[in-house]
Formats: sequence, structure tokens, C-alpha cells
Amino acid sequence: MSETSAEDRIWTVPNLLSFLRLLGVPVFLWLVLGPKADGWAIALLMVAGFTDWLDGKIARAWNQTSRLGRLIDPAADKLYVFATLLGLLLREVIPWWLVAIILGREIFVGCFFPVLRKYGYKALPVHFLGKAAMANLMYAFPLLFLASHTGAWYADIARIIGWAFAIWGTGLYWWAGLLYVVQVRQLVTAAKKE
Repeated sequence: MSETSAEDRIWTVPNLLSFLRLLGVPVFLWLVLGPKADGWAIALLMVAGFTDWLDGKIARAWNQTSRLGRLIDPAADKLYVFATLLGLLLREVIPWWLVAIILGREIFVGCFFPVLRKYGYKALPVHFLGKAAMANLMYAFPLLFLASHTGAWYADIARIIGWAFAIWGTGLYWWAGLLYVVQVRQLVTAAKKE
């Protein structure tokens, strides 16, 4: 199989895992906002986090990386972050300013997509710092859900650890966004010299 056709594959195990994660987003929101089944919602977040790690491992180990996978894997991550932020905000577990800071980063980075496209680039590869930020946020959210169970023996511990992950993850998220802008600037500068 040529490398070009390998990149165009759709039916791979990693893509299937990413697609299943995408299907889990509306289920997660329903669990959080409908029956408020936090245990099931947290379990779904944990499964999503595990399959996010697993699809990357499988893609590299079995040489199943693909163009589609590079699109739907980060899309699933972002949708889980947004769905979780929405659920936590509507349940009044987190303040609006945290949501504004995280969404502000997305808007800031999104402003550079037209510049990338103008110079013939579709997207930049996900940076390690962005993955670390996402991992921190994915740890923070379930803990913050647990912290919302006022009176439970684990609530205070979950609140402290959850906020530590949330603050660290948000900081890394912005740092990764700034590195992304530096990469865009380097690409544009190189393209102008050609």
C-alpha cells in the first residue's frame, strides 16, 4: 500500500475509537444536564480519555495514522472540553470566567486559521504542550464534578485537586496557543522568502 493511500484510509481502529468518542459527546451532555447522572458522566469521560490515549498508541504502533484521524481526534477532544465546560457552567460548578478564558484561547488561535490557509497550510500538528494541557483539563473536569457533591467525604479533596488541574491545564492551553502562533509566524515568514 502506498503512503498516500495509507494517509487516505478511513476504516482504521484509531478512527473508529475517535468516532465513538464523538458519539459519546451528546450522551455525556444528556447525562450531566438531564438525569444528572454524574457517576455515569464521569465514567464516560474516563473512557473517552482512555480511548484518546489508546487511539494514538494504536495509530503509531500499527501504522494506522491517517488524514481523517488527525482531524477527528482533536475534534473529539475539543468537543468533550466544550461539552464539559457547558455542563459544569450550567450546573454552576465552575465560574463563567474560566469558560471565558478557555474559549478565549480558542477564538485567539482560530484567528490564525485564515492566515495558514492563505499560505497553503491546512493545520499544524498538535503540539506536546497542547496534549499536556488537554490531559490536565480532562483530569480536572471529573474532579470538579465530584467536588460539586457538597457534603460528600471526597468533595473537598476533589475540589483542591480539580482546581489545581484546571488552573495548570488552562495555563498550558494558553501557552500551547501562543506556541501555535509562533509556528504560524515562522511558516508565513518562510513562505514569504520563497
